[in-house]
Amino acid sequence: MCGIVGYVGPNDTVEVLLNGLRRLEYRGYDSAGVAVVDATGALSVRKRSGKLSRLEDLLEASPLDAAGTGIGHTRWATHGGPTDVNAHPHLGDDGKLAVIHNGIVENFAALRAEVEAEGIELLSETDTEVVAALLGIEVARQGDLEAAFRTVVARLHGTYTLLAMHRDEPGKVVAARHHSPLVIGLGDGENFLGSDVAAFVSFTKRAVAVEEDSIAIITPAEVRVTDFTGNTVEFEEFEVEWDADASDKGGWSSFMAKEINEQADAVGNTLRGRVSGAGVEIPELTALGDDRLREIDRIIIIACGTASYAGLVGSYAIEQWARVPVEVQLSHEFRYRDPVLSDRTLVISVSQSGETMDTLMAVKYAIERGVTTISVCNTQSATIPRESDAAVYTHAGPEVAVASTKAFIAQITAIYLVGLHLARVRGTFSAEEQARAVEQFEALPAKVAEAIETRDQIAQLAHWMADTRSVLFLGRHVGYPIALEGALKLKEIAYIHAEGFAAGELKHGPIALIDHGQPVFVLVPSPRTSPIMHSKVVSNIQEIRARGARVIAVVEKGDTAVLPYADDVVRLPLADTLFEPLLQVIPLQWFALELSTAKGLDVDQPRNLAKSVTVE
Repeated sequence: MCGIVGYVGPNDTVEVLLNGLRRLEYRGYDSAGVAVVDATGALSVRKRSGKLSRLEDLLEASPLDAAGTGIGHTRWATHGGPTDVNAHPHLGDDGKLAVIHNGIVENFAALRAEVEAEGIELLSETDTEVVAALLGIEVARQGDLEAAFRTVVARLHGTYTLLAMHRDEPGKVVAARHHSPLVIGLGDGENFLGSDVAAFVSFTKRAVAVEEDSIAIITPAEVRVTDFTGNTVEFEEFEVEWDADASDKGGWSSFMAKEINEQADAVGNTLRGRVSGAGVEIPELTALGDDRLREIDRIIIIACGTASYAGLVGSYAIEQWARVPVEVQLSHEFRYRDPVLSDRTLVISVSQSGETMDTLMAVKYAIERGVTTISVCNTQSATIPRESDAAVYTHAGPEVAVASTKAFIAQITAIYLVGLHLARVRGTFSAEEQARAVEQFEALPAKVAEAIETRDQIAQLAHWMADTRSVLFLGRHVGYPIALEGALKLKEIAYIHAEGFAAGELKHGPIALIDHGQPVFVLVPSPRTSPIMHSKVVSNIQEIRARGARVIAVVEKGDTAVLPYADDVVRLPLADTLFEPLLQVIPLQWFALELSTAKGLDVDQPRNLAKSVTVE
């Protein structure tokens, strides 16, 4: 979950590191630090708890000398609280080497005891300082950073990406990857390392995804990759499809506001090349073979958090269109329940980053049992899509705000495309039904753009409700997971109690929560395409209104049945039932953002959270 960056080359190393850390701060903002080896061979460190701005202030007050080698880190705290002492980099070999780390070393307690037995005093509570101390011991014994690094990483249990450099070997950074992301940026007379291509996209778009259990060594003139025993590993270069401007705010008040506004493009880009008048065909799935997909008799969607709600929405569509039973399981529960799997099971993983550790381990579990796997992912050459049999990329562009918005709507779009691809292959969809779905898809970007225009109305609601302590969300059918997502967004960035319910479940207990003035968002299905569900939801509204709830109804334009019972009505463009969630979620995203803003909170970097969850 931490952000890491490494650099060797002729440019201003501190500025290169800070540029990368600014783009990686979404991965953790409990502390930040940099270490450089300057022209005199001195290794210097600056680090501070809190957000990156505190490190920048320190560097302004106490600048570092010009350097050609450096590593930088922005932290999401695991071992030890967010303090200056616990911030990375950590030092070893009497201050001659520096180490940064993303992940958790599970056997750190035993290793710490070993280090302390050597008479080394550790200053922090972190597992990373233990690694730095071990590496220092090995460098002193072996006299070579690479050899010592291989010895140490082979002893570590858990998850890690580690970067290290030594003052006696300037112009070199070594890195290891085990169950945690690592990419290389290829430059001209300079090279980069990062936990994400965002770390170096300002300087180069040429990148290499480092494979599992590999060590990368970069110098200004060379990039090498080996396995943990030192054998050379061949690698393939890819080009980053987006540029640095895509990960800047571009004048918006927050990244989240920018990314909500980018959702029409996220949908359009995800559809491009996959939808035509003839129907839906995903080139990435064609390679699996139609026969293999026809034999599927069960689908399990695995994901965490917001991605799991995208999976829930998608499960309704896949079952309806492809006529295959679908269940959605949380990745961190999947492999521990000893699931019943067969060679006719399809596992679809959903992850924005493609590095979500819970989901990655669940995918590996499925692969070990001979299951066909498809990844829905937003990040090029990430681990999960590379591990899977096929990958369907969402093309939403970089998402920086911790609370996911455009990635969520793109994930639903991609899962729907998978469902329609399966329906075509399996012959469960008529030509007329395919044409209707294509018509809905083609109209979707414009409708999403129209739904985004609800912001002003929602902002006014949020301003009035700034002191609200609890909000409930109700939905039926595909509206139910949208209710869950609306509640999650509010928890994430406004820090208030929020819950989403299936509206029919209300009378089975949750209606006890309704008191005078309780705000309740109700996602009302279309009376045109879902008349039975519509009437039932209107009845639910009457039930909670009779008990004093303040009802905010999210409806399609022209729906007048809710007017006598709703305190506020948010109107959206007309869409078929399965396409309504992609519109309904947008005012809920705006509400979370605007309520958080009204409370004076940091929308993009909510407390205790990070964007990419790379620990289990």
